[in-house]
Amino acid sequence: MVAISLTKVQETAPALVDLYKSAGVSLAKHGLDGQRAAVYLVVDYSGSMKPYYRDGSVQALADRVLGLSAHLDDDGRVPVVFFSTDVDAVTDIALADHRGRVDRIVAGLGHMGKTSYHLAMDAVIDHYLDGGSTDPALVVFQTDGGPINKLAAERYLCKASRLPMFWQFVGFGDRGSKQFDFLRKLDELPVPGKRVVDNAGFFHAGSDPAKVADAELYDRLVGEFPKWLTAARAAGIVRP
Repeated sequence: MVAISLTKVQETAPALVDLYKSAGVSLAKHGLDGQRAAVYLVVDYSGSMKPYYRDGSVQALADRVLGLSAHLDDDGRVPVVFFSTDVDAVTDIALADHRGRVDRIVAGLGHMGKTSYHLAMDAVIDHYLDGGSTDPALVVFQTDGGPINKLAAERYLCKASRLPMFWQFVGFGDRGSKQFDFLRKLDELPVPGKRVVDNAGFFHAGSDPAKVADAELYDRLVGEFPKWLTAARAAGIVRP
């Protein structure tokens, strides 16, 4: 059974109905019907991200993640971490108030800085642990480039492999950019040499991410989640 019904989505966020339906198809395809998970969104607020805020790409991703979360989590909200050199905001986006929410959050933020993955990861981990959830977490982590501290980011991901959290990285930008080499490296870190289980995936959404078809986006967001769930259960990280 879904966490939030189609009727509820129609009542609270009618603009997200098609996204909700598309997410449901992808979840069923990947054997995730009835699965519960805490869904997080992490968004890059570094200076180079300005065009993606301006053209609505970040809001579009937030809406799509909300459509997915409604199947997995029953509170109708997605916790969101905005990060650059530091953590710029820890807030949420709700079904009932999603329109223009990203612009309203960003209007209250300061200077767009550089890119510190590990600080954003730390904020998500703290939020998850403080919330006391017993469900696993699916973290959608968006960025348009590599971090300023690669070693710290790698260490955080490896340590986080002991937690019931899966990190799905989403790249915005030129597919040929070397900026994403580090994310590809994170995706392929050895198990068990560096981490207990493979707890991360990477999907490159290109320079016009809002144009990625909903079905493709959802398939990529949840495609590696079932394999991680199986491995994390076997390792005792996620309860059976």
